[in-house]
Amino acid sequence: MKNPDKNGFYGEFGGAFIPEMLYPNVAELQDNYLAILHSDTFREEYRKLLRNYVGRPSPLYESPWLSARYGARIFLKREDLNHTGAHKINNAIGQILLARALGKQQIIAETGAGQHGVATATAAALMSMDCKVFMGEIDMARQAPNVERMQMLGAEVLPATSGSKTLKDATNEAIRYWINNPGSYYLIGSVVGPHPYPDLVTRLQAVISEEISTQLENNFGQAKPDYVIACIGGGSNAAGAYYHFIDDSEVQLIAVEAGGQGIASGKSAATSQLGRMGIIHGSKTLLMQDDYGQITEPYSISAGLDYPGIGPLHAHLIKTGRSQVYSITDEEALAAGMVLSTHEGILPALESAHALAVLEYTRFKPEDIVVINLSGRGDKDLQTYLQYHKNKHK
Repeated sequence: MKNPDKNGFYGEFGGAFIPEMLYPNVAELQDNYLAILHSDTFREEYRKLLRNYVGRPSPLYESPWLSARYGARIFLKREDLNHTGAHKINNAIGQILLARALGKQQIIAETGAGQHGVATATAAALMSMDCKVFMGEIDMARQAPNVERMQMLGAEVLPATSGSKTLKDATNEAIRYWINNPGSYYLIGSVVGPHPYPDLVTRLQAVISEEISTQLENNFGQAKPDYVIACIGGGSNAAGAYYHFIDDSEVQLIAVEAGGQGIASGKSAATSQLGRMGIIHGSKTLLMQDDYGQITEPYSISAGLDYPGIGPLHAHLIKTGRSQVYSITDEEALAAGMVLSTHEGILPALESAHALAVLEYTRFKPEDIVVINLSGRGDKDLQTYLQYHKNKHK
């Protein structure tokens, strides 16, 4: 099941659990998003911007070093080469066009690692729209270059100072603002939130799997990979990389989540293992929570993966066994990122490094085609990498 039912459910996960004051906004989106996305006007402008502004299609690069080391044909889908440095721009451009079609003038967004915030600020600048981005105070400190980029693009960056002061709390603040300013458009960055956002974001990111299929067919005579590997926090890059292969059981889907300092350490974001059914930000999904149903604080060295839930599509894929999930620790992700940098000259975002690290736990046949979605570049994480390298060589 790659698309939800009419009520926004993927099996038992999804839906729209929202305050009454948000109902008009969400209903407006539910009633209009598919018609707008399928319209010739939207499709033509969206594709044109992806091609001429974002720089798509992003390359599908066969890595000689990874292929030799892990005994398979390993490809990197280079979303890090998009304008703004990550997959987030695919969704931001699409939703900004949707917001304009709905007559909206003010955009609000949440961000963790800052990549979605930068992409949203970029799209808002392109369309001359006012933009406010909510970001956890801790994330603002560890992702300072992205904060400065958003400000340079004309966005107002507003700190979330409650709770863990990270992505969950930024989302809470964005929703509060949306309730008080119903004429604004909330541009959600991942496959989370109330229906239709998980489906909307998935459809906009599905350009990734569409290109993977076309590139494999045109260049290698095989339209589908044997494996697709991607990291999941909320999970938009994974949803996009999986989308065109979800109904094909011959393609194995691997999701990689943030194990933090270890599953049992109390400092982890391994939702599939630590979570159970709950409701967060308007959606029923797997959620990290205590015995009383209170959300427990997630942790990851990667600002984009420390979310206490996962998108309902991913919860469904994991629960039904369609996707296999691994948890990768901070240390393993940092090591994998450094390896790719030193052997291939590609510095991946720490989120993407989690996906790379899972290669140590998988076994392939020499003829297997393995595609890893390299969802973002590591410039934003440079100080974290350098500190890791320094500590390793003391």
